[in-house]
Amino acid sequence: MAEWPTPRRIATLSVHTSPLEQPGTGDAGGMNVYIVEVSKRLARLGVEVEVFTRATRSDLPPVVEMAPGVTVRHVTSGPFEGLSKEELPAQLCAFTHGVLRAEAAHPPGYYDLIHSHYWLSGQVGWLARERWGVPHVHTAHTLAKVKNRLIAAGDRPEPKARVIGEEQVIAESDRLVANTRFEAQDLVAYYDADPARVTVVQPGVDLDRFRPGPLPSAADRSRFGLPERGKVVAFVGRIQPLKAPDVLISALARMREPDTTLVICGGPSGTGLDRPTALIELAESLGVSDSVVFLPPQDGAGLAALYRTADLVAVPSYNESFGLVALEAQACGTPVVAAAVGGLVTAVRDGLSGVLVDGHDAGEWARVLDRLLASPGLREKLSAGAVAHAADFSWDRTAENLVRVYREAVTEHRALIAKRLEAYAW
Repeated sequence: MAEWPTPRRIATLSVHTSPLEQPGTGDAGGMNVYIVEVSKRLARLGVEVEVFTRATRSDLPPVVEMAPGVTVRHVTSGPFEGLSKEELPAQLCAFTHGVLRAEAAHPPGYYDLIHSHYWLSGQVGWLARERWGVPHVHTAHTLAKVKNRLIAAGDRPEPKARVIGEEQVIAESDRLVANTRFEAQDLVAYYDADPARVTVVQPGVDLDRFRPGPLPSAADRSRFGLPERGKVVAFVGRIQPLKAPDVLISALARMREPDTTLVICGGPSGTGLDRPTALIELAESLGVSDSVVFLPPQDGAGLAALYRTADLVAVPSYNESFGLVALEAQACGTPVVAAAVGGLVTAVRDGLSGVLVDGHDAGEWARVLDRLLASPGLREKLSAGAVAHAADFSWDRTAENLVRVYREAVTEHRALIAKRLEAYAW
């Protein structure tokens, strides 16, 4: 079968979070970083990208140029503010209407392909695919059935409506892009996805921004409100039970290594919004308040500086489809201690670039952190391994591999149309 040219223009769907939002708070996280970095690199490869996302403020312009060749379209669907991600399914009809209207303003065939991110976007992509007659590629990023199997104590399970929605999207998509082979296996095992339609495309890291730097100075530590001396363990991510920052506070109370400061960088999200002060209260109850520093989400340059300032970065999540924080930290030369779950098993090379911990027992996390903080030689070895491991990942490679998936999807879709036309002619 002859291969068709690279798609000229794709519609990227990101219903519940905008690539223009600051990662680390609300619903903005690794998926936002993924869409931003991939879109920019697709544009450099000659693929124009239009990202559709829900407008969350009345003063947002309808269209924003995020980068050359990348446009963000704000679609009005439901109230601008005050809607949680769980309330968005009721607005999918309005969002789909906005997406279809945007396409209708152009000549037929304006978009060559749809790439949806997360199941809410997949529902819209499923309908737009039928209307436009183009292939639909879907990336789940997280899966409800997997999250519910690995749920944190006290967290709310994903609703049945999401499970059914994911099943529909996975069954109807032309191609499914998984971040790791483990996610690909989950798609097949839990959702009965056709293995022939699942392709693994690993995320990347911005190696120009996240790279080793000079040893942190007193000014660097002061910038983040850290004491002049002592070890630093950093957590970066949204504050919610899924990410398990509470495990680190409990571990800190059990650690023996003196003068250790735990940095928690991020904003409340998801069920973490129910008790935004829970971590502060936990630190107070365990008597470690003076050793915990809370920081708001940081921009890219701020994150890189924080990673370099830390002796270790900890990622104790109950589940991660990949774990971009772990990769960014390693690219800066900082070893990572991560839970041995999901994509973190790929993002961190156990014993080479960091350490993987089975389970979420605070005592075990304390023992691992103590051992590494007390062993500068081991940390130095892991630091070198972290830089080497991260160098194997790049957003350029991610974009190039996605283009291959797009080409295959377009080729097969047009071949199917040709076959149907031929049958109709008879």
